[in-house]
Amino acid sequence: MSETQSNGAIVLGDNQWGKAEVRLVRIDRATPRHEITDLNVSSQLRGGQEATHLEGDNSRCVATDTQKNTIYGFARAGVGAIEEFAMRLGTHFVEDFQWITGGRWEVEQYTWNRISTAQGEHDHAFVRDNQETRTTVVQRDGDEFFVVSGLTDLVVLKSTGSEFHGFPRDRFTTLVETDDRILATSVSSRWRYTTTDIDFDAVYAKVRAIQLEQFATTHSLALQQTLFAMGKAVLEAVPEIAEIKFSMPNKHHFLVDLEPFGLDNPNEVFFAADRPYGLIEATVQREGVPAEPRAWATVAGFC
Repeated sequence: MSETQSNGAIVLGDNQWGKAEVRLVRIDRATPRHEITDLNVSSQLRGGQEATHLEGDNSRCVATDTQKNTIYGFARAGVGAIEEFAMRLGTHFVEDFQWITGGRWEVEQYTWNRISTAQGEHDHAFVRDNQETRTTVVQRDGDEFFVVSGLTDLVVLKSTGSEFHGFPRDRFTTLVETDDRILATSVSSRWRYTTTDIDFDAVYAKVRAIQLEQFATTHSLALQQTLFAMGKAVLEAVPEIAEIKFSMPNKHHFLVDLEPFGLDNPNEVFFAADRPYGLIEATVQREGVPAEPRAWATVAGFC
């Protein structure tokens, strides 16, 4: 063991504390046609915790229960775009507690649609479809905000318009090349904003629509090619986004052999395998734009 290893002082490193996964549902009853906002909010603060960790002195430890109650209290005045809600929380904690230097606020938003009846869309009855989840991670460092927004579990499939061939072969390769296959994936994407002066709801809807359009219209020779086309189109359309990261599993569909039953299978009957699966991940970015690791700190699962 080196002298540095044996004699070095033991000190507190980076730390944060807060309340994770605060479930919040807000019903807007301002009109007979109600609106529902369904969130999962996590709050974590940074700064001023040396005495708490080293001495058990809680005089600067804003209780995690207080953070939970603050989330509910702020929701009373309305939520709005989840990015704006997270930044309001960040502003409150940093400005009201002088020793708090920053923090991390993560929000997931779940989608509810109105139930359709014979009279049309119901004013106050909803169904939660298996749609994607909207996400954001807002971090504050001093006076700076960093906003990384995205979506998860956007499940898409195209029944043709996808090929996969020309890959290397060795003695372990059994995959058959194809010029017509099902392409399916569950898109998770995160993008970093370069500004907070933006209509987050409108941009989210735009980015989502662009990803869906590119998936549908790109004749795919590989899922990687489709991923890049999706990211490129987003960056071309939204200059306020510096980079976008994707994690996209290949949801394999294998043709079932029906010959033992005396039947043909003209590319119609498939086995949908859930595992193992190919996993394609990549970042699409603007050339020359400086990296901002503080924005991506603690955002796991993306390369």
